[in-house]
Amino acid sequence: MLHHLLQGLRRPLTEPPPPPDPDLAALASTLDQTARATLGHSLSIRQVDAGSCNGCELEIHALNNAFHDLERYGLHFVASPRHADVLLVTGPVTRNMREALERTWLATPDPKWVVAVGDCGADGGMFAGSYAVVGGVATVVPVNLVIRGCPPTPKQLLQGLLSLFGP
Repeated sequence: MLHHLLQGLRRPLTEPPPPPDPDLAALASTLDQTARATLGHSLSIRQVDAGSCNGCELEIHALNNAFHDLERYGLHFVASPRHADVLLVTGPVTRNMREALERTWLATPDPKWVVAVGDCGADGGMFAGSYAVVGGVATVVPVNLVIRGCPPTPKQLLQGLLSLFGP
């Protein structure tokens, strides 16, 4: 038994990191430059969970983890909607989150963009028609962009955010 315990201590128990994605880095850099040229400052993002399964949140949080680290490109996740340019809304909007989403949208200063993330944010996804769900994000607040996927990848999220600034 001791032999097996010590054997586990000798070799690393974690997986090696994935190879860096140069396309993702170029995309993030382009997004930051475009945001600075259009807005005059870097892009500030507020993420709102309107009732999701947390699959989309995992991919959004991956944008800010040590591997992707979008802060180095000037993209910031902010704690208050009053500091945000973009609201990333995930999940079908539940009845309990409807008012919170409306208040968050009202607290976000103009100009603002609302991005419905994932299939559930688009139209309610597999939860559409549930007694606890109002529907997709567009049923509660105006939506500027839908990024489909279950869940969308970090690369798809960046491409979607870049498309907010035009072709």
